[in-house]
Amino acid sequence: MKRKLLIALLVVVLAIPLGVTSARQDTVTIEFWHTYNEVSPENEMLVETLIPMFEEANPGIKVESVPFPYDEFRQTMLTALAGGEGPDLARLDIIWSPEFAELGVLEALDEVMPDFQDYADRVFPGPLSTNSYDGHYYGLPLDTNTRILWWNAAMYEAAGIDGPPATIDELAAQCEAIKALGDDKYVFSDGGTYGWAVLPWVWSMGGDVTDPDITQASGYLNGKATVAAYEFLAEMVDNGCFSPSFLGGGLGTEGFFTDVFATVLEGPWWYPLAEAQYPDFEIHTSLMPAGDGGSISVVGGENIALFKGAETEAALAFLRFTQSDDYQLKMSEVGQLAVIPELIETDYFQNHPYYGTFLTQLETAKARTPHPRWTQMEEVLTEAGQLILRGEASAQEALDMAAEEIDALLAE
Repeated sequence: MKRKLLIALLVVVLAIPLGVTSARQDTVTIEFWHTYNEVSPENEMLVETLIPMFEEANPGIKVESVPFPYDEFRQTMLTALAGGEGPDLARLDIIWSPEFAELGVLEALDEVMPDFQDYADRVFPGPLSTNSYDGHYYGLPLDTNTRILWWNAAMYEAAGIDGPPATIDELAAQCEAIKALGDDKYVFSDGGTYGWAVLPWVWSMGGDVTDPDITQASGYLNGKATVAAYEFLAEMVDNGCFSPSFLGGGLGTEGFFTDVFATVLEGPWWYPLAEAQYPDFEIHTSLMPAGDGGSISVVGGENIALFKGAETEAALAFLRFTQSDDYQLKMSEVGQLAVIPELIETDYFQNHPYYGTFLTQLETAKARTPHPRWTQMEEVLTEAGQLILRGEASAQEALDMAAEEIDALLAE
């Protein structure tokens, strides 16, 4: 973090001979920490196009891009902040914003940005709400997304199935035909029992993690609908309809593109990946299969936050740039869906080959529980899901224990 020490400034000033005009102050450098993979289209767009665009318009400011692996980012950030270090700005997963706000390391943008409301009024209310904590806003949405169903048309044709499932029941009914293609074929796959993976099933089947006011999990996480959702997932993994990768490990992205998984839930970032690595693959998507609760997927995305001790004015200049039409449209080209509703009416989005399904899904998609303890809550959910899918506890038993643990977290 760039903090100018007063004593160092005085030394510089006193060293200038009388009558000599001091040179113009050096360019201010700000650090922007994020989780764009270094070899990803997103990082390329940021480093090679957008940062140069900003620096050209703001010659007194240099932006240093600092990428981190997603799985290490939160802990790296916490460790750095504990040692008095850290970024000027960071791209935070929306599930982390309440936690960092509670820690007191973020600036309240509605206090340090006189024009904050102008920017807040431009973005989707849902993503904006994930920045709210204790009566203030500690960031602005940077990008948003959701997961929709990708279906493998070649596998469906080979199995004699007309098209993708509209409901969860239809997906389950398609398993037999897909399995007939080979023992190593699966009707659906995902990578674990964390919230991002299981909550679309829980919500779509009418369940939830907590009450609407986020005061208790008991009666919701261990309620009838949520228990039924976990029982369904366990049954589908046990009978070989869903991939064992739900238990961790297993085939990754390539399984869908190499005719192993008939369907997956994924986001818009998969399109640039498919175009680069599987250019001949024919892409088809549809909404999350519906259950008693509807077709409800999970809201993803990131916020941009200003850290205390930052080069505030320079950092805010770049933050404002990330809210511009130019920035939002350029990042949309590489799978980072814009957060500004007005842009949806532009020719780019109206004529876009695949964003339409995502925008339709966003109308019903939900955010993971926006609470400072979400990270710990998700650990509880993940472990409960593993116990259930491994057959080490019934869904009711595991979720009763999980609800009790989450109630304790909410009471802190």
